[in-house]
Amino acid sequence: MNIQIFGTKKCFDTKKAERYFKERGIKYQLIDMKEKGMSQGELNSVKQAVGGIEVMINENCKDKEALSRIQFASNINKEKRVLEYPQLLKTPIVRNGKQATIGYKPEVWKEWD
Repeated sequence: MNIQIFGTKKCFDTKKAERYFKERGIKYQLIDMKEKGMSQGELNSVKQAVGGIEVMINENCKDKEALSRIQFASNINKEKRVLEYPQLLKTPIVRNGKQATIGYKPEVWKEWD
């Protein structure tokens, strides 16, 4: 497995995801979205796995200005905004190759080999 966890240090669900993999002895890479966002390739991979950019956007984001800018944008512009403002994404985003989940989903992670 090649696990990547995209999240923030303050996100409770990101901490739970880290703990899940740590307790099972599964190596993972944590990418802090406040320090380094996602690349276009990573975003495309996750977007394909979860069903589109709309599913990835956190409607309860604290950055209301960035959220309002993205709500009526086209999908291409939404992707650009999400790359500029990673705080718009739901976390954690957990990736294993071409597979990905958004949020705390241990029931899905169990199935990954």
